[in-house]
Amino acid sequence: MSNPTYAAGPVVPKPTPAEGRAYDPLAVALGNASLLGVGYLLMRRWRLAVAAVAVIVVLVSRLVSTDEASYEIAVLVWWAAVIIHGWYLAGRGADRVAVRRQRLVAVGVTLPVLLTVGLLRYDASRIGQSVTDARERGDCARVLSAQDKARFGHRIADAPLAARGDEAVQACERLQTARTELTTALTGDTDALEDGFGTLASVLAEPGNDKTVETTLNGFLRGLPARDPCDTVTVTDWLRDRKHSDDVLDRTSDTVERTEPAALVGCGDDLMAEDSWEEARTHYNQLLDRYPDDGLADQAREGSRKATLSIELANVQDLLAGGSGSQPEYCSSPAKYSGAKPMGKGTNRALFYAYDEYNTDFSKQLPGSWKAGDAADAALVVCMGEQTYGSSVETCSYYKSGSSGASAYVTFHKIAVPVKVYELRTGKLVAKRTIQISGTSCPWSIYTSANSTSEYVTESKSDVRSAFKPLVVR
Repeated sequence: MSNPTYAAGPVVPKPTPAEGRAYDPLAVALGNASLLGVGYLLMRRWRLAVAAVAVIVVLVSRLVSTDEASYEIAVLVWWAAVIIHGWYLAGRGADRVAVRRQRLVAVGVTLPVLLTVGLLRYDASRIGQSVTDARERGDCARVLSAQDKARFGHRIADAPLAARGDEAVQACERLQTARTELTTALTGDTDALEDGFGTLASVLAEPGNDKTVETTLNGFLRGLPARDPCDTVTVTDWLRDRKHSDDVLDRTSDTVERTEPAALVGCGDDLMAEDSWEEARTHYNQLLDRYPDDGLADQAREGSRKATLSIELANVQDLLAGGSGSQPEYCSSPAKYSGAKPMGKGTNRALFYAYDEYNTDFSKQLPGSWKAGDAADAALVVCMGEQTYGSSVETCSYYKSGSSGASAYVTFHKIAVPVKVYELRTGKLVAKRTIQISGTSCPWSIYTSANSTSEYVTESKSDVRSAFKPLVVR
C-alpha cells in the first residue's frame, strides 16, 4: 500500500496568545488620550487600563481638592506619558480592517472626552472673565452670581481658574462681614469700626481686590454723618487718629473734613441740652482748633461761651450750697461766674449769708430789691461774720431784781458785723469791713444776766438797711 503524497510548501504556525497580536499605534495612542485607558483596553491590557484610570482619578481628585497648578501639570504629563507608552506598546502590521475598527473606537471615545474638556475649559474661562470683570467694577454681587455658575466639571477642566474665582467669592464674603461691622460702627461702636477696617485692610492686601474694597468703603462713608452727631464725632475721631496706610483707605480723610464740623457743633448742642457742659465745651473747642475758618466757627464760639458760663454757674452754686447752719464754702473759696452782672451804680443785688444759725440773719430785714433769688440773678455775695459789740452808745443804771435796791450799770453798744463782699462776676473781694448797726438804748427794763454789763442796742429795719446800704447801693 503506497503512502499518500503532499504538495510541498511553507508551514504557517497558528498564532498563540503568548505571541500577541498587532495593534495600530495611532489607535492605541488616541485611545489613551481619553485618559480612560481605552488604548490599553484595545490591546486587552486590563491591568494597565485599570492602573491608568486609577492614576488619573487620584491626580484629578488632588487637582480639584487643592486647586494647585502643579497637579494640573501632573495631569498633562501623565496624559502625554500614556499616549507615548501606548504608541510604543502597540505592535505593527495590523490589517486594514482592524486598524480602521481600532481607530474608530479610539476616536469615538477620545473625541467626545476632549471636546467636553475643551468646552468646559472655555466655559470656565468665560466664567472666570465674568468674575474678573465684576471685581474690577467693585461689584461683589455679580462676583457671587458669576462664580455660582461654576460646576464640578469646570473645576476638573480648569481647577486653578475656578480656585481664583472661589478666592474672589471668599474676599467678597469677608467684605460683607466688614460691611456689617462698619454699619454697626455708625452707632459709635469703635470696636466694630476697628474690626471693619481691619477686615478691609486684610482683603486689600490680596491682589485684585482694590475696587471691591473701595466700593465697600464708599458705602460706609456714604453713611456719614450718622443720625446721632455724637456718634459721628466718635467715628470721625477714630478715623482721624487712624494711621495712614497710603492706599484707598486713606480716602476717609476727605469724609472726616466734610462731616466733622457739623457733627462737633451738633453734638455740643445735644450735650448742652443734657447739662453735660464740660463735654459740650470740649466739642465746640475742637471745632475752633481744627476748623477755625469754618462757617460754623461763630456758632461753636458762642456754644463754648455758654458752656463755660454754665460750668462756672454750676461751680458757684455748689460753693454757695454750703452746709446747713453755716456759711457756704464760697465765703472762703470764692469763684467767678462770668455771666453775672458787673457791679455798678445803683442797686447791686446780692446773696446774703449769716455766720451761723445762732447769729441773727439781718438780711431778712433788707428790702427784697436788694436780694437776689440765686447766683444767676446776683451781682454780689455778702458773707456776714459773727456779730460782736461795736461802739458804745449809752450807759444806764438798772436795779437788780431781788437785790434790796442795788443797781448795776449796763452799757449799750452798736451791733458790729464783719462782712466780706465778693463781686460774683470776677470772684474778687471788693469790700472787707465791719459795719455797725445802730438802734435804741436804755429801755425801761431789761432782762440780762446778773453780771452782764454790756448789751446790744435794739435795731430797727431802717437801722439795718442804713448799715448794709453802702454794701449794695452805689
